[in-house]
Amino acid sequence: MSINSTIEWTESTWNPVTGCSKISPGCKNCYAERFAKRLKGMGNKLYENGFRVTLHKNVLEKPLTWQKQQRIFVNSMSDLFHEEVPDEFIIKVIDIMRRADWHIFQILTKRSDRLMNFSEHFTWPDNVWVGVSIENSDYSYRLEHVKKINANVKFISFEPLIGEIENADFSDIDWVIVGGESGPHARGMQHEWVKSIFDNCYSVGVPFFFKQWGGFNKKKNGRQFLGKTWDQMPF
Repeated sequence: MSINSTIEWTESTWNPVTGCSKISPGCKNCYAERFAKRLKGMGNKLYENGFRVTLHKNVLEKPLTWQKQQRIFVNSMSDLFHEEVPDEFIIKVIDIMRRADWHIFQILTKRSDRLMNFSEHFTWPDNVWVGVSIENSDYSYRLEHVKKINANVKFISFEPLIGEIENADFSDIDWVIVGGESGPHARGMQHEWVKSIFDNCYSVGVPFFFKQWGGFNKKKNGRQFLGKTWDQMPF
């Protein structure tokens, strides 16, 4: 069975890699790190190493056994393009996605430089959506990096959005997600930051997905923006 996800923009998760390390301010209150430590404490064998980067060859072929078509978030508990994940293993992960062509796979990374360099010598399968995570304008270069790759669907996740995104150009981008930080010590997200991204999406016709306002009690704060729920998808 696949692992059903509570993440609003996907349906299931698949973690052939677990563990990561912090590279930018958006990582400060990483939910995956908290969750990994909890799972280790519960005795979960996949998290014996806690949040250290770990390859799980035994789960590589899992998506091939999932007959029901679904959107699958790849490495919700890691980053496929982490420097400790060998190119050879990344290629094996992508080969599984290519073979399981009835699914849609969603990859999200903060390591956009490695993604861009890797993609120069690689053709992405049509059923793989590739995105980058951006938390404020200091990391807008990731947007330019993802534009250069040859994926069928290229997307941006502005989550956690912890600062203004200035002059974003979403031409050649197929989908934008926005979300505030949640959990303990969550940093706030301002309405005008979201509105700026929304307006830039609207101006070029890019689907907009508003995930949450976030905060310690994210359910209470909800996920409505401008009086409605935005669940737009690429198709």
